[in-house]
Amino acid sequence: MDSPLQMNGLPISVYAPETVGCVVVDKAGRCAAATSTGGLMNKMSGRIGDYPLIGSGTYASEVCGVSCTGEGEAIIRSTLAREVLAVMEYKGLNLHEAVDYVIKHRLDEGKVGLIAVSKDGEVACGFNTTGMFRGCATEDGFMEVGVW
Repeated sequence: MDSPLQMNGLPISVYAPETVGCVVVDKAGRCAAATSTGGLMNKMSGRIGDYPLIGSGTYASEVCGVSCTGEGEAIIRSTLAREVLAVMEYKGLNLHEAVDYVIKHRLDEGKVGLIAVSKDGEVACGFNTTGMFRGCATEDGFMEVGVW
């Protein structure tokens, strides 16, 4: 077991027990993203997390919106949220491909997860952990919840 902390008998990370992210797109294709977190447990006084740093833990543009969770230092070093948009723009990848690419190739290390929505309403998530709590709902009534 990697972590002595457990929830319902399963190990949990000290990095993201309370993170909540939301990414939306309106009918006009305008994206918005927000992230709220309790932060790293036992963090150093004065530590700034990833989500208040534009492009790191949260980012939205005319192409997509992204919200991240996990080890903030790794998210900051790779400006993870902005990187999803960058690989869409510069590599011509769709949202799912961009999220997969960023998780597999643009992180130096660290356990992270992210949710993303494109201006066209495409939804993607990626994580390199055992699981990540997430949900999705669309205007037409589709709803999905995932853990693993």
